[in-house]
Amino acid sequence: MRCAPDLVEGQVHRTGEEMIIEEISISAPEGHGQDMCSALASLTASTEVQPGCLSYQLFHNWQQPSDIFIRAKWATAEDLVLHLQSDTYKRILLLMELSPSPPSVQFYTVQEVQGLDLVQKVRV
Repeated sequence: MRCAPDLVEGQVHRTGEEMIIEEISISAPEGHGQDMCSALASLTASTEVQPGCLSYQLFHNWQQPSDIFIRAKWATAEDLVLHLQSDTYKRILLLMELSPSPPSVQFYTVQEVQGLDLVQKVRV
């Protein structure tokens, strides 16, 4: 699920500015992986339209059906803060509370993104 096109291969994200990557890992209660995934998927559209959302992805681990993973990219720290203060994020937090084990929430600040151009450069 994506809000806007991801960075084009070989393109560098606006140098000097920071992008924030948000990663959330949740374990659904036993036997409720699909229900939890559906509930999180219902929040996708409202997340995608938030200012600064560059991409939003929801993953379900087919080998371990209770494991759910969310990755979102935000244009600025300010955009992330608005997201964290939103009603949509409040619903995500409520779903995290259903997890039988502590969820993992991490934020990465990225200043530069490279693609295959870097691989080609270092493999010459």
